[in-house]
Parts: sequence; C-alpha cells; structure tokens
Amino acid sequence: MSEQKFTTRGGMFRVPADLPEVPPHPTESKERFYNGFIIRALKGIMRAQGIRITVFGAENLPTTGGAMLAMNHTGYYDFIFGEIPGHVRGRRLVRFMAKKEIFEVPVIGAFMRSMDHVSVDRSAGAASREEAVDRLNKGQIVGIFPEATVSRSFEIKDLKTGAVRIAAEAGVPLVPMVTWGSQRIWPKGQKKHLGRTNTPIHIRLGAPVDPSGDPEEATERLRTALKELLEVTRAGYDAEYGPFPDGEPWRPASMGGSAPTLEEAGRIDAEVKAAKRAKKEAKAEKESERAAEKLNRKADSALGNGLGLLDRLKNRFRK
Repeated sequence: MSEQKFTTRGGMFRVPADLPEVPPHPTESKERFYNGFIIRALKGIMRAQGIRITVFGAENLPTTGGAMLAMNHTGYYDFIFGEIPGHVRGRRLVRFMAKKEIFEVPVIGAFMRSMDHVSVDRSAGAASREEAVDRLNKGQIVGIFPEATVSRSFEIKDLKTGAVRIAAEAGVPLVPMVTWGSQRIWPKGQKKHLGRTNTPIHIRLGAPVDPSGDPEEATERLRTALKELLEVTRAGYDAEYGPFPDGEPWRPASMGGSAPTLEEAGRIDAEVKAAKRAKKEAKAEKESERAAEKLNRKADSALGNGLGLLDRLKNRFRK
C-alpha cells in the first residue's frame, strides 16, 4: 500500500493531498470579526503552542448550505478544533450551540454574539432547537457536542437526541466528527498543558448520518458512527506518533491509559454534579437567611419608628 500524501491548507493544517480545492464561501469567508480576527488569532495561538493538526474527511462538509456538525468532546480546545474543517473547506464558519451562561459573561458574551453562535437555554430547549433550525435553514453550519459535557474517559458517552432532531427538522446533513489529542492539551479534571507542547491532533469527519425516523434510533446511529470514527482515528494516531507507554493519563483505560472508564467517569460526573447542586442550594439558603435577617432588621426599625411616633403623639395629647 502506498503511503498517503498530504498537503497544507489554511497556512498550517495538514490534509490529504487529494482533498479538492474549493473557492472561499461567498459570505462566511468575508466576515471580518469571526473569519478575519478570531480565526487569525486562534491560528496564532496554535502556532505558538506548536500544535500540529491533520484533518481527514473534510470533503464530507458541504461547501454551501446548512449542515449539522456533531462532535465528540474530550477537551476544552474542541471549540477551536471544531472550526478547522470548515476553514479548510472554503473558509466556512461553524456556529456553536453553547449554554446561555457563556453569553452572559462580560466580553466573552459579546464575542459569542459577534460570531453569531447559538445560545442554549436548557430550561427552554424547544426555543433553542428552533433557533438552531432557523440557522441551518439560513445555510449556516451549526456545531453541537451531543455528549453535552466533556468526556473524562475519552470514550463516546451516551448522546442527547438534540442533534438528530434538529438535523431532521431542518433537512440538512448530519456530519459526525471526532477529534483526538485535544485531551492532551486541556482535559477535564486533569492538568492542562497550554505551553509550547507541539501536540499532534487528528480530526476526522465521516459520511453524513441519517437523522430521520425515531430520534432514539437515529441517535444510536450517530453514536455508532462516532465510535467507529474514533477507533479509526486512534489507530492512525498511534501508528503515526506511537507507541505510547501504559498509564498515560490522556489515554483511555481501554487503551492501557489511566483515564477512568466510562462507568467510573459517570460516577465522578454524578458526584461533581451533586456537589455543585449542594453548594448551590447552600448558597441559596444562606442568601435566603441574609434576606430574612435584613427584612427583620427593617421590620424592627419600622416598629421602633412607629413606637417612637406613638410616644410623641401620646406626650403631645398629655400636654
């Protein structure tokens, strides 16, 4: 078998040499803030860190029109890496679905709105889905992490059904994508490595998944596609950069690493969620107690003022 040949796109991203060249997207490539400033800044950061990125299967992303990009989630750099396939495919842009709390953070929220990302209010899921469908109908690529949170095990967790529901309603391709190596930079619950690490990253997109029919069955098809893509990507990564020693924290238990298994990660997530909920409830209770104390002080003050007024009136009538 002949060795695969590669070329460079976007000034720094390695892609198979046979990936067709496509013209820049007529509107997305001209967005000055997102494509001009943000993408350029992120590329500068990745160059400074020495991150080496290879993209396979970018041809599965359409050059025009809407598409749902469903990604695995192993690290906090996944938002950056999720933008790269579109960049090598005509400088297209991905509008990520992100929880609304991010949009409420000063400066960051303004950036998110300027990049036209999609705010997700988990208490009003239907409205968020409608917004995503509208974006897809307008011809945008919408990115989603159907696992909802970062995977501590670096395996594919159970998926939410939102990705297939949105893609089916909009009638757009549901493109699966996996990133491998992101967890070596900034994982969840482990030490981050943000210096010049020269970390290699593999990104792979697969053929669109059929989102029609029963949402649970369609979601299982998506999960199967992601698991198969991840298996191929891991094998290629190990063949190019391995072998790696056992016990590495960025490698899953199934590959001899020290990351927790899916089951162990699930328990950790549940414990962390419970601790956060308890902390939030304790904070709410404390705030309620402070509010009650403040109200009592105001009531005592009002009562004191009222009694004082009665005394003055009493004295006046006595005179």
